[in-house]
Amino acid sequence: MVRRFYSLPSLIALAAFEAAARHLSLTKAAEELNVTPGAVSRQVRALEEELGVPLFLRRHRAVELTREGEAMAAALREGFDRISSTFRQLKSLGGQAVVTIGSTMAMAHLWLMPRMGTFWNSHPEIVVDHVISDHRHGLDRPDVDLRIRYGHGEWPDELSAKLYDDRIFPVASPAFARAYPVKSVADLMQLQLLSVEGIDWTWTTWAEFLRETGDPDRHVSVRRFNSYVIALQAARSGQGVALGWESLVAPLIEAGSLVRVTDAEITVPQSYFVTWSARRPLSPQAVTLRDWLLSLGSLSSAQASRLPISLEQPFRRRSPRSKGEPA
Repeated sequence: MVRRFYSLPSLIALAAFEAAARHLSLTKAAEELNVTPGAVSRQVRALEEELGVPLFLRRHRAVELTREGEAMAAALREGFDRISSTFRQLKSLGGQAVVTIGSTMAMAHLWLMPRMGTFWNSHPEIVVDHVISDHRHGLDRPDVDLRIRYGHGEWPDELSAKLYDDRIFPVASPAFARAYPVKSVADLMQLQLLSVEGIDWTWTTWAEFLRETGDPDRHVSVRRFNSYVIALQAARSGQGVALGWESLVAPLIEAGSLVRVTDAEITVPQSYFVTWSARRPLSPQAVTLRDWLLSLGSLSSAQASRLPISLEQPFRRRSPRSKGEPA
């Protein structure tokens, strides 16, 4: 047998295990690697046999990392992160510098993309790639330099800087608001409510909004979506009342396609942050994009006035589970 210089097992097996450990799912790892779940399972088994210890505890329709699996996953994450960063930096030397930013579909569609033209006009030498995912761990990829996240400001192995706070209030199309006038929160409970649920149950729903502003015990008619963009489209076409995040719906209100239907509102329990890896430094181009995003951060209502926030606030790491964000 040929001796490997670094005494490493198959790199294919390591990649298969790292993906499975990151997703805690053989099926999702297979989708990412474009192979079958059986192929991922065989690679992980081969790695376990070579190590002589189990890396996963196999449960019914789920897997859990053993202590040895957690140690191996952490080492691979760090190694792949450094390799990815070096690869991208070297690749950028042959052409334009590339920065990858990740966000949910709602954030990309309603907040980020309308502003990106300004950045591109100011920095034509920087290419910005986008990764869009509404799944909780969908942005946890080593090729993503910056992430826009909603939460307390602490995520495992990430640094963060606060972008902005937000408010939530009911919105509907002008025609719907005229046909079904609302004078109180109690009136809302008689209408068709459009709710974003199903991907991450920590997101703010009508039940939470009504608990804060009205009577949570009444029966309400809720139509559910797993995409905030589509829920807003339904509201704009007169199909009901949606929860409007001010930073995301302000341009639609200004354009006249949505209106507030009551004065009732709540402050979101957490905030939006820009985050990046704590294990590897940002490229100069990524720092430029991060600082530009933070210069917009005091804008909580997506209106014209933009007051820059301080970049001297402390950067933080590690995190509890996020609560409230739409997809």
